[in-house]
Amino acid sequence: MSRREALLDQVTDHVLAHGLIGLTLRPVAAAIGTSDRMLLYHFHSRDELVAAVVARASDRGVASVDALPPVDGVRAGVNRLWQAFLGAPMHGFLDVYCQAAASGLIGREPYLSVVREANERWAEALERYLVRCGAPLDRVTRVVTLVDSSLFGFHLDLATDKPAELIRGVDDLAVAAAALAAAS
Repeated sequence: MSRREALLDQVTDHVLAHGLIGLTLRPVAAAIGTSDRMLLYHFHSRDELVAAVVARASDRGVASVDALPPVDGVRAGVNRLWQAFLGAPMHGFLDVYCQAAASGLIGREPYLSVVREANERWAEALERYLVRCGAPLDRVTRVVTLVDSSLFGFHLDLATDKPAELIRGVDDLAVAAAALAAAS
């Protein structure tokens, strides 16, 4: 592994643990045992470092989806995805993605290209997973569009003081996704 890749893993681990908002080079460099100059040498700017962190966190999220064992049916698959969203490392990836969006980072370069590519890989991973759970190939893209956007919305609603409603909402989504997968 190159020094750049090792630094990227360390910074990504730091961001997953502490968040992306307010990230500055000196404190993150000190936290991982290097200097801000070394980060700039390898990443050229804070923006390029953050874009690389968002991409690396996304890669980890995709790997987590790919590692999920299939379950029987789309409804069970959506509910299983939700359970994965609640734990590490998926929860951290989703937080980083949401923080990048909330910071306005996603709409400009270098973030825009990185996030578009990450979104494509993420959607493809969700498609592979839901196909393994029984979604038909000709319907899975529509199912993923519904499920992905909705689960991100539910993720943002984790602060709710009514977790039973959240779980019921996710299962309602799972029922709708299963119906969409079964539609002819």
